[in-house]
Amino acid sequence: MTVVKPFRGLRPPREIARELACLPYDVMNSQEAAMMAQGKDRSLLHITRAEIDLPPDTDIHSEEVYNKSVENFTAWQKRGWLVKDSKPCYYIYAQTMNGRTQYGIAGCASVDDYLNGFIKKHELTRPDKEQDRMIHIRVNNANLEPVFFTYPAVRELDEMVENEIKSKEPVYDFVSDDGFGHHFWIIDDDQKIAAIEKLFLEKVPYTYIADGHHRTAAAALVGKEKRDKNPAHRGDEEYNFFLAVHFPDDQLRIIDYNRTVRDLNGMSVQEFIEKLSKRFDIENKGSNIYKPDRLHNFSMYLEGKWYSLTAHPDTYDDNNPIDSLDVTVLTNEVLSPLLDIQDQRRSKRIDFIGGIRGLEELKKRVDSGEMKMAFALYPVSMKQLLAIADSGNIMPPKSTWFEPKLRSGLVIHLLD
Repeated sequence: MTVVKPFRGLRPPREIARELACLPYDVMNSQEAAMMAQGKDRSLLHITRAEIDLPPDTDIHSEEVYNKSVENFTAWQKRGWLVKDSKPCYYIYAQTMNGRTQYGIAGCASVDDYLNGFIKKHELTRPDKEQDRMIHIRVNNANLEPVFFTYPAVRELDEMVENEIKSKEPVYDFVSDDGFGHHFWIIDDDQKIAAIEKLFLEKVPYTYIADGHHRTAAAALVGKEKRDKNPAHRGDEEYNFFLAVHFPDDQLRIIDYNRTVRDLNGMSVQEFIEKLSKRFDIENKGSNIYKPDRLHNFSMYLEGKWYSLTAHPDTYDDNNPIDSLDVTVLTNEVLSPLLDIQDQRRSKRIDFIGGIRGLEELKKRVDSGEMKMAFALYPVSMKQLLAIADSGNIMPPKSTWFEPKLRSGLVIHLLD
């Protein structure tokens, strides 16, 4: 039983939606945010990364940044750049990448569902990142950015979404600077709204965080905080819910998440490959880029050559959700024992590169001398992700990369 509630969205007028919509705050640094917002006075980045409107040396966690965010958010509403819908609605948010479109339902997830384990996670969160987003939510009294959720596909929900997009023109329909399509419809019919809410309650036992664990944790913690401070708390206040876009699991694809390593931990190339050969079948592929073609097959780039690494059967267990993951195999057989990288979250000797940037980026980082070698992994499957979340386990750091990223600003949830 999962709660996904309609809400009165705060949205931009159609003609400025493309300019206002932006990538999530956590996929860029301040300099990149400033560049993305250049020439876009109405971009939501002026609210989600408000430091871009302050002197360059401003601490991004300072009170000045949070105050600027509130100032801009208030101004955007006063200027009519963000307008609140007249009634609670659901919204369909579809994204197109490489000719394939995935359709999500934007609605409000329940803080109680998160606290009680009905919203399942597969990653650990860092308190410092939670705190930053909690302050943003608290001071603006809004979920400015949606979280990316998935759920086991329900035929009736698929049919409702399909009927809706066939019978209406989208409210927003544009291609972003990165070439991805974004399409947006409003469901404001009372009967359809009631049917969607009922289907989630009756047919979806759990939802899953696909991307945005820190935003989810922050939203839930602010909701709980507001609840604890309200002596007249009823349970139906808007702060009990937070903004998420829910995609059926059979429409999503996870992209590979790759690694570069700074050194060989004091070994020569020959020594390293000899040790590696005890746990992997190694094939030299020469100078042509090699991409892993199946689970438990890896690609390694070292000193101008690409290698295929196929893990020996005793290095993984396909009957165990965690031990079947290639990130686990790489950690247990290479990164930890051979390269002495024991804490991937904090080590300065490893870096992570989303597969959206291609294996050419791995080659570039190594050829520049910045890194010594790179590993490319076969992508995690949705089946693996859900199995891990269902088992209560946590994936190793940087295991999944979802693309396209949800654009922030197409709809916002106010907490009052």
